[in-house]
Amino acid sequence: MLNKANNLKHRIMAVRFAIWDLHLYLDTHCNDTAAEELLKKYEEQYKSLKEEYECQYGCISSMGCKCENWLTKPFPWDNSGGDC
Repeated sequence: MLNKANNLKHRIMAVRFAIWDLHLYLDTHCNDTAAEELLKKYEEQYKSLKEEYECQYGCISSMGCKCENWLTKPFPWDNSGGDC
């Protein structure tokens, strides 16, 4: 189970990186409609992956979390292996 959770976290981090990279690119290329469409695609993918993770493993962060049980789930440092 922990490997599946870590795999999902890694996918979320990769998509977040792509979003930030596209934001930086669009700061200097604001008329690139293909990049804007790609950004929208990654934002939708991020939202979907985040919701999937939070439904299965609990909230990733306290900000914007839809989970009622933020404080009842173990924190990342409470899991064995120390993978935060």
